[in-house]
Amino acid sequence: MQRVDFSSTKITGGFWKEWQDTVKNVTVNAVYDRFCDTGRFEAFKFDKNGVRPHIFWDSDVAKWVEGAAYIISQNSAPHLEKIIDELVLLIEKNQDENGYFNIYHTVIEPENRFKKRDNHELYCAGHFIEAAIAYHNATGKSKLLELMLKYVDHIENRFVKLKDTVFSTPGHEEIELALFKLYEHTGEQKHLDLAKFFVDTRGHRIEDDTDYWSDTVYNQSHKPVREQLTAHGHAVRAVYLYCAMADYAKVCNDEALLNACKSLFDDITTKKMYVTGGIGSSYLGEAFTVDYDLPNQVSYTETCAAIGLILFANRMLLLEPNRKYADVIERALYNGMLSGISIDGKGFFYTNPLEIIPYMRTRNECVKQNYEWLPITQRVEVFDCSCCPPNIVRFFPSVGNLLYTVDSSTLYVHQFMQSESQITQNGQELSIKQETSYPYDGKVKITVSGGSTRLAVRIPSWSDAKYEVNENGYACFDISDGESIELDFEMKPFFVEANPSVVHNCSKYAVQNGPIVYCTESVDNGANIRDIRLDSSAEFEVCFDGALNTQVLKIDAYRRKSSNELYYKLGNDLVKFKATLIPYYAFANRGESEMLVWQTIK
Repeated sequence: MQRVDFSSTKITGGFWKEWQDTVKNVTVNAVYDRFCDTGRFEAFKFDKNGVRPHIFWDSDVAKWVEGAAYIISQNSAPHLEKIIDELVLLIEKNQDENGYFNIYHTVIEPENRFKKRDNHELYCAGHFIEAAIAYHNATGKSKLLELMLKYVDHIENRFVKLKDTVFSTPGHEEIELALFKLYEHTGEQKHLDLAKFFVDTRGHRIEDDTDYWSDTVYNQSHKPVREQLTAHGHAVRAVYLYCAMADYAKVCNDEALLNACKSLFDDITTKKMYVTGGIGSSYLGEAFTVDYDLPNQVSYTETCAAIGLILFANRMLLLEPNRKYADVIERALYNGMLSGISIDGKGFFYTNPLEIIPYMRTRNECVKQNYEWLPITQRVEVFDCSCCPPNIVRFFPSVGNLLYTVDSSTLYVHQFMQSESQITQNGQELSIKQETSYPYDGKVKITVSGGSTRLAVRIPSWSDAKYEVNENGYACFDISDGESIELDFEMKPFFVEANPSVVHNCSKYAVQNGPIVYCTESVDNGANIRDIRLDSSAEFEVCFDGALNTQVLKIDAYRRKSSNELYYKLGNDLVKFKATLIPYYAFANRGESEMLVWQTIK
């Protein structure tokens, strides 16, 4: 099974074309400007008297470069090329003769190279490997790739041949999946061997510098990877590791790794994932916790974690074309990932709560030290730890990676976007066209030109449309040159309930329309939105909101009359009104407001 790369797909209109245009015209420049303001780009001058770099600034810039390269591959963007080319010259100038490259450990702690496991050296290297591959593919320019290949050789020499490093595997995974990508790009066996080394070595050695505030579970070093069957620790680190495990399983046909990946995916998505596709519920370690611990007001759910889950699920589709993977991609794509960026493309959430009560943020003002953590309520343009904004910059232009996989007999359609793609199958050069208003409408028309094939189209699990599906949740069609198929998933709003073990959501219900989860905000519905009771017997009205540029839902609802009494006898005197629900991803775009995903119904 092969993925159809985004470079072979053009998003031609609709929802994702608008978002790609926003990232291309606004976001990539906004993130660059903030990274210049904070000294991230200036740090590449390696000036010991200048700005003090952080241990992961290399990775922030590398992800921005990768995203800019994807934009360049689809659009003429000479200003972006100029920025990258100037950066490459600085990398070449400041790279050690032996190939080592890291700003922090050259400027600040040269004596501690490869001695502090959680100082992100290999994490930064991995992101620059991915950036170098992206820029080489986009422009044909090879200098950055050559510099990173030199660095990879140095890493191999230190970790595999000399074995003179304090640690054997990185504290923050990333280089593993980057090396599998490098192997795919170069075809060189040594890059595959190094990727396998970092995956296979993990969990076999007690590292010398375990974090003072955590244990080996935090960075997935508690067991060898083939024995890791449940998800633990830092959520982003975890899913990046699982991506590499899935890559390994595919490239090497490793059955034990495949089984581990299946188990990990099922553990996450049946016990540890929010209805929005967010993962990592605790701010302590940005981590998975115990099963069904999915609090709403203090949910951490880092944007990067949702992106990582999408990347992991997309790799699983290459191993097993099963609807459950594509369904999770869709859930995270339209909700927990998309909420990480503001409608105007300039602001970002690092964490993505499912409930906001603004006044609770002042409840401990009488004490000098506030020990209670709560997520921020408004997106900002840059963070001290600003990994999420450039991750969004690289994700949106490459979203076409999620549409198709193909084998010798079947073309699998996993996601639905207005698009045109070129696909090679059995020597045929096929053109695939999707016409759809998805996710606002469940109708999709797919046309194939250039040959014949078998289409396997995912029928989303939320759809009640009556299609005959195979055991993996796909409807299959034999289609000839020039033919089209038309599907209608019969999209309409519905209520969702959680497993009763999710105690935070007992007797509460979320609202979903197609793949999009909805929420209420006080800006539309007045104060005390937790007192609202949606009328479950009423029909939803679907409207378009021009200010938010999205569909909203309206439904009959009830709330109690306001009272000055603190407690009073139960009564049935309710006020009826029309409640408004907006897509979860669009919350916090109109000032600070109460927000709620899980609703009470009547």
